[in-house]
Amino acid sequence: MAEPFDIAVLGAGPAGANAALEASRLGCRVVMIDEQSHAGGQVWRAKSAAVLSAPETPETSAGNQLRKAVSQSAIAHLGDARVWQIEQVPEGWSLQILVGGRSETIIAKALVLATGAREFVQPIPGWTLPGVIGLAGATSLMKQALMPPGHRTVVSGSGPLVFFVASEIRRLGGTVAAVVTPNSRMDWIGALPSMCRRPDLMWRGMVWMADLMLARVPIFWRHAVSDVRGEDAVSSVQISKLGPDWTPLRTVKTVTSDSVCLGNGLIPALEAAQLAGLEITHAPELGGWVPKVAKDGSTNLRGVFMCGDGVGIRGASAAEIHGKLAGLSAAEFTGKQVGLQKNRLYARYAAASSFGLAMTALSVPRPGLEKLATPQTIMCRCESLSRDQLLHEIEAGAASTNAVKSGLRAGMGPCGGKFCQTAIARLVASTKGLEEGAVPPHTARPPLRPVPVSALAGDFAYSDLPIPKPAPL
Repeated sequence: MAEPFDIAVLGAGPAGANAALEASRLGCRVVMIDEQSHAGGQVWRAKSAAVLSAPETPETSAGNQLRKAVSQSAIAHLGDARVWQIEQVPEGWSLQILVGGRSETIIAKALVLATGAREFVQPIPGWTLPGVIGLAGATSLMKQALMPPGHRTVVSGSGPLVFFVASEIRRLGGTVAAVVTPNSRMDWIGALPSMCRRPDLMWRGMVWMADLMLARVPIFWRHAVSDVRGEDAVSSVQISKLGPDWTPLRTVKTVTSDSVCLGNGLIPALEAAQLAGLEITHAPELGGWVPKVAKDGSTNLRGVFMCGDGVGIRGASAAEIHGKLAGLSAAEFTGKQVGLQKNRLYARYAAASSFGLAMTALSVPRPGLEKLATPQTIMCRCESLSRDQLLHEIEAGAASTNAVKSGLRAGMGPCGGKFCQTAIARLVASTKGLEEGAVPPHTARPPLRPVPVSALAGDFAYSDLPIPKPAPL
């Protein structure tokens, strides 16, 4: 891989794979890198090889079509690969990747970042117990392994994902003990005008709801799971009623279960964008902090393009179109002629974004949700830091996530802050009386993903190391 590629695409989901396909069709030499073995990302995740047959779903069909297109293209697809460093070099951009236990370097003239999103879970008492899984994590398990997260599951979260997960659990033979959502019925009614732009998706949502209602699954509107109980595993949950800003008011119900799915919206994964040097801005309607990216995927950095949920949570349909736009823009940067192809995609992107943004608005956590965490609730799982410990550090003068990280190592564990930094930023803001946008995320530094020292050291024999002679007495 010594010869530079024209374009390197980081991410093989709906956005990244479509960016790679568009650029490859125009004759660009494209390498596509992803942590999963197969293209499709989280939304169109491929089934495990252990699954011999399964009913076709819209996600499976779309994913299979995408994977077939990639396999029939000239794209160099590197699966099971992790990018841990991004640098600008004279030839363009350098990516340090971990693949097959070795660290390798890829050089490309242009870089397309399609890093997608990650899940935000508001820390609550008991959320670290075995049997608690994120809503997005549950979808991965069910799509890839066709396995429900437990025998009797409480599904709690905001936006449409909570109803999809509950319906899928039932389809796969599990029992849904309750659905708990901070959204109200009026929140959903307010989203109807935008939902009507995608009648196919609205119909699917209605089918999910009908399935739950016919099965007499209790749905708690404007409620949240406030406590997960159990010794070594989940045994029950407490459900609390919420106020208009989602502040917990009182516990209303205890429900027995052996598993819990929790999720409070998606957040753009922007660590790679930060490491590359892109400027970020706070946009709550897009999921939080996002890089500054034009609608055609171009950025203020020469040769860097970005697309999909990594630039704002707009959904898979919008990500697919935005990926095509970014792929065309990157190809144009390398000297290819794209003509009017981009102009034809702008209207489709706007229409798809309208639906996705309406769903994102339902998922954005309101300020009161942060109050679900008690003083002893673990906020940073890697370092086992409680809310009380973090609060003490903030009150002692730490006014940023970087300062809290420096003082307590919050965000320096294996997850690199992906599970805790959003909650910590919100805690800093509420404690200091600041707007959430006044507390930026922590500084992204290499490695973006854990890298074994052996991969960095390379191959060498200890016998080849020079050993100095003992110093004379």
